[in-house]
Amino acid sequence: MYVRAYLRASTKDQDASRAREDLFRFAADRGLKIASTYTENESGASLQRPELFRLLSDCHPGDIFLVEQVDRLSRLDAGDWERLKREIKDRQVRVVALDLPTSWMMATSDRDDIHGRMLDAINGMMLDMLAAIARKDYEDRRRRQAQGIEKAKATGVYKGRPEDAQRNAALVQMLANKQSWSSIVNATGCSRSTLSRLAKRQAS
Repeated sequence: MYVRAYLRASTKDQDASRAREDLFRFAADRGLKIASTYTENESGASLQRPELFRLLSDCHPGDIFLVEQVDRLSRLDAGDWERLKREIKDRQVRVVALDLPTSWMMATSDRDDIHGRMLDAINGMMLDMLAAIARKDYEDRRRRQAQGIEKAKATGVYKGRPEDAQRNAALVQMLANKQSWSSIVNATGCSRSTLSRLAKRQAS
């Protein structure tokens, strides 16, 4: 049984490794050693998370997927959450979250079949509930942000997000080198709409 820790933050300017000490302390308090950590700055509302799936691909049946909070694992909509749960279940991985005390018993190996099945059921129900709450929080924040932008536009004070000139210059160079849009998107995580905008600017 290996413990694999997942650390995520939504944006590049956030510290994804912030909870590292808490995860290592939690494991040490239970006589466990974290075998590997997987850190990334990606949205929890998307399944486009390379480190998340690298963690899952490294897992063996019975391994522990350790995370600080359920919302670090998922802010997914219902369909994507079901897909991720299926992947976790197929790999027979136990999810343990510091903010979900019902999951802590999943970090022990001495579970009989009946006890283990009961824990799996309870933990699954609680995971679903917290994942749904995390999604609602995400949607509420997005709605408030959109309302704020509309209000700012109406009063003429909205200026939009500043352009990432360094990133866009690199994207333009990739376009100039005739790299395919799909390869650029996969390599950088940028959107096709961004590439379209830069390509039009380059052609003008």
